[in-house]
Amino acid sequence: MTDLLLQNYDFFLPPELIASRPVVDRHSSRLLVYDEAKDEVTHTFYHKIGDFLPAGSTLVFNRSKVFPCRLIGKKTSGGEAEVFVLSLISDRGLYPGLIRAAGKRRVGDEFHFDGLVAKLREVKGDGTFLISFNCSHAELIAKLNVIGRIPIPPYIRNGVSDDEDKRTYQTVYAQETGSVAAPTAGLHFSHELLENLKTQGHKLATVTLHVGAGTFAPVKSENILEHKMHEEFFSIDEENLKVIQDASFRVAVGTTSLRTLESSWRDGNVQFDPSAGLKGTSIFLHPGKKAESIDALVTNFHLPKSSLIMLVSSLIGREKVLELYQLAIKEKYRFFSYGDGMLILRKGRQK
Repeated sequence: MTDLLLQNYDFFLPPELIASRPVVDRHSSRLLVYDEAKDEVTHTFYHKIGDFLPAGSTLVFNRSKVFPCRLIGKKTSGGEAEVFVLSLISDRGLYPGLIRAAGKRRVGDEFHFDGLVAKLREVKGDGTFLISFNCSHAELIAKLNVIGRIPIPPYIRNGVSDDEDKRTYQTVYAQETGSVAAPTAGLHFSHELLENLKTQGHKLATVTLHVGAGTFAPVKSENILEHKMHEEFFSIDEENLKVIQDASFRVAVGTTSLRTLESSWRDGNVQFDPSAGLKGTSIFLHPGKKAESIDALVTNFHLPKSSLIMLVSSLIGREKVLELYQLAIKEKYRFFSYGDGMLILRKGRQK
């Protein structure tokens, strides 16, 4: 029962260990390697990650691209306003979003952002809104790239991003625009490291899962089984699906890659219909719901009481995760999105 109580996923993190910027060279971030079979920890760096993987391993990356989804502007009355576009997947030309502005938000309210006008069309029951814009979908994306701000998490520099974040809060292999948060485990991989992994004989594959804002939201239910995960959308193309299915040792780079693979796990392998387009998932991995689709996980150090620390606990147990986190704190690893990370090699999975 202890694994199902929210309070048992809490830990104290000294504020100075929250990384406000990434290291200069992505692959120079520190890496804590945990070998579950040996119950052994090694302290190293990301540029050496390939040395810890079995020969011919397949690393699976999430190639979704973060878009500048925060708009700072004015209400028609002149008051300050912010619109956070939650997804570029529209329904009847309406986009889900969050709106910050003084006073009650009502259907018909308009918000102005340097020629871009957002109009509140529907009020949802979960605190979100459906919004229309005075332009086409392609024009909206182009406009966001000019005036939008990158949505770094609120625990990093109070969520205030700058032009540097447009480069650093993005993986080097990002391709498909649609995420409002970076798949942060992938931030550690430089072009040089990716080439080195291939030279070592490892295989690289990609999936797409568009990360929603709810990924990093704290769990509030005291019994974690009552937590409802938000829905995110994913896809796997035919070429990458074959590489993933043929993998002898499968490594998920990040929790979003793992959630994609686990959401597609059927009859002993990853299954997906590439012609089906994007598919929704609200899978919640936690102790008692074990992941079957991977042999290893690359992941950052996550927030206390988050669904992400519960996901990692589903692999090696809550007590071990918290033990490793305490070790990382002792060794002064850098935490959260711009911080260092872990490679977890699961027991009985190394061939």
